[in-house]
Amino acid sequence: MDQIMLLGFGTKGWGGMLLLGMVMTFLVTFTALAIGAVLGALVAWARLSRSRLARFGGEAYTTVFRGVPELLVIYVVYFGGSTVVTSVGQLLGAEGFIGFPSFIAGALAVGVISGSYQAEVYRGAFQAVARGEIEAARSVGMPTLMRFRRIIAPQVMRFALPGLGNVWQLSLKDSALVSVTGLAELMRTSQVAAGSTRQYFLFYIAGGVLYLVMTSLSNQVFDRAEARVARSFRGGLGRG
Repeated sequence: MDQIMLLGFGTKGWGGMLLLGMVMTFLVTFTALAIGAVLGALVAWARLSRSRLARFGGEAYTTVFRGVPELLVIYVVYFGGSTVVTSVGQLLGAEGFIGFPSFIAGALAVGVISGSYQAEVYRGAFQAVARGEIEAARSVGMPTLMRFRRIIAPQVMRFALPGLGNVWQLSLKDSALVSVTGLAELMRTSQVAAGSTRQYFLFYIAGGVLYLVMTSLSNQVFDRAEARVARSFRGGLGRG
């Protein structure tokens, strides 16, 4: 009964804090995925470029951020960002240490990591697009922007969706490492609750269950998105 009360929403319960931590985890992951989408698209373009320098830069990015431990990236972004913010603050007359915002640091660090994986997803998806369709669009004089919007982008997203689902799950788990910055996401909240009540097994299991809930719901969302995109392409082929 005491354990049920600890997981509840009463005055002694931690249920509300755990749910808030769950929401924060989702926000960090969603923001990181958006940052990673921009970085990943740019890096994928660089890797597909005819420029040797651009290809080298893209390969270096993916090699570094897929090979370096995620926790190290978070430390570098958080403490490096804090050093920069502190230096700027001192130039403006502030005194003492100024910490880099934990949410921004966490989302940026996980986003940079996510971008290295998304780049490979987009690159593979672009290479899966039939070259004949692109050449046919060029032959009829379709402008570059229209060609990208009507032919390339829809098919790239179609082929990229399964990979993006995996990247989302990876980022969702990586967000737990952001707890080292003090951000009250799900992992940090579970740690605080466990330490405050001495019920370590209870709250770590509860945190794990909430992570499983998020991953299960995410799988359903991506599965439905893939099915919907597949139907739209079949419908388009049928109308053709």
